This record gives sequence, structure tokens and C-alpha cells, in this order.
Amino acid sequence: MQTSSDQSSIRVYAAGSLRYVLPLLVSAFSEMTGIAVEVRHGPAGLLRQRIEDGDRPDLFLSADFGHPSHLAQLGLSGPPVVFARNTMSALVRRDAGVTTENFVERLLDPALKIGTSTPLKDPSGDYAWAIFRRFEEHATGSFRILDAKALKLVGGSETVATSGPYGPVADALAAGTADVFLGYLTGMQRLAAEVPEVEIVQIPAAVNVVPEYGLTAINDCRPAALSFALFIMSGPGQKLLQEFGFKPVALPAGA
Repeated sequence: MQTSSDQSSIRVYAAGSLRYVLPLLVSAFSEMTGIAVEVRHGPAGLLRQRIEDGDRPDLFLSADFGHPSHLAQLGLSGPPVVFARNTMSALVRRDAGVTTENFVERLLDPALKIGTSTPLKDPSGDYAWAIFRRFEEHATGSFRILDAKALKLVGGSETVATSGPYGPVADALAAGTADVFLGYLTGMQRLAAEVPEVEIVQIPAAVNVVPEYGLTAINDCRPAALSFALFIMSGPGQKLLQEFGFKPVALPAGA
């Protein structure tokens, strides 16, 4: 049971794709309330497993809705809510000749090397595989082809390269061991500015999916954690998410 002295700080487990926007959310919340927020980032599937194994943060912010829902189903947390959405996009080497118009055809080319995050452990990988399944609706047998050749470059562990969470992706694209990486637009924008000879390509709507980010309060969390969750859902919190390229789920009219 928490005591009143515990209210000066809270612990949050959060998806790696939130690592750039969350410090601003934390800073704004802490300045307003005086409550410190300790954050641990990692692939959401691995963080969820930590909680199942006994870790007890106050809040869990996932890059999908499934992992928070699973904790709720196990009776470890309250009901999850969607707090933001993202966009799946492709970061491609310019010499790969990938465009939105030829996206399906080019990704099915046996010579084209595709990088992804690790499914089941990292929601970004799950979204990539959901895109592969939508390919099947347009070309029979395409899922088998994409599933077999996709390179799981990140998200398999909580270890983060010294060059940042997308270090292995940047290295693979620069070396040509991957021609395309499927990931969140919020991360690709930063990476595209740092890696030469790559560009962001919009994935056709016919095969794309929409990442939904869910949060849940872990059982017996500090009441202050619920205040932070409400701040994330508030107008100022949603505005900060929007400024970092996320799609807000709640903003006042005219914002």
C-alpha cells in the first residue's frame, strides 16, 4: 500500500517510440505539480512481460492497445485507454526506387531487403506484419514472401545501441543490408534527417494500418500516476504529442 510520501514521484514504463516526446510531457507535468516521473523505455512487449513477472510501475504506456489490454485481462491493471495514434511509414534508400505508387510491387521483389522491428516483442513489428497480411489481399502468397525475408533489426531486447534506438536501422540502411525499413513516422522523421541518401515514403492506404497507443494504470498505483495519465489526455498533453507527429485522440475544438 502506498503512503503519502510516495506521491512525490511515480514510475512509468513506456514504449521506445515515446522517448523523444515523453520528456516534454514529464517536464510540463512536473513543473505544474512538483511530482517527479521516472521513466523506463523499451519494446512494449518486453515491458509488459516485466510487469507480468512482478515489476510494478505505476503506469504502462504502450505503442499498441493489445499489451495494456492483456494486463487488464490478467487483473494486473485497470482498463486501458487510447491516448495517441501514429503513422506507419517506410524509410528507404533512394537508390532502391521505392515509391508509394510501386510500393507493393517493389517490396515483393526478391532482391529488395526489408527491415522491421521484432513482432510480439515490439508493436512496430506487429504493425509491419499486419501490413504484410494486407498485401495478401492484393497478391496471393505475398505474406509468405514478406514473412520469410523481413530482417528483424530492432525491438528484440531492451538493449539500446549507443547511437540511439534506431542505430541498427541507420547502420543497415547506410550499409545496404536493408533497402527499406518499416516503422513509425515519428521516428523515421528524425532518422531521415540523420542518415544520408534515405527518404520517407508514404505507405499506400490500401495496405497500411494505424498504430494505436494505449495506457493503463497498474493496480495499486500511486494516485499521482492517475493525474499524469489525465495530463497526457488533456489539451496541453495532446498538443505536445501532436507537435511530435503523433495523432491526438482528444483536443479542444479549434486547437
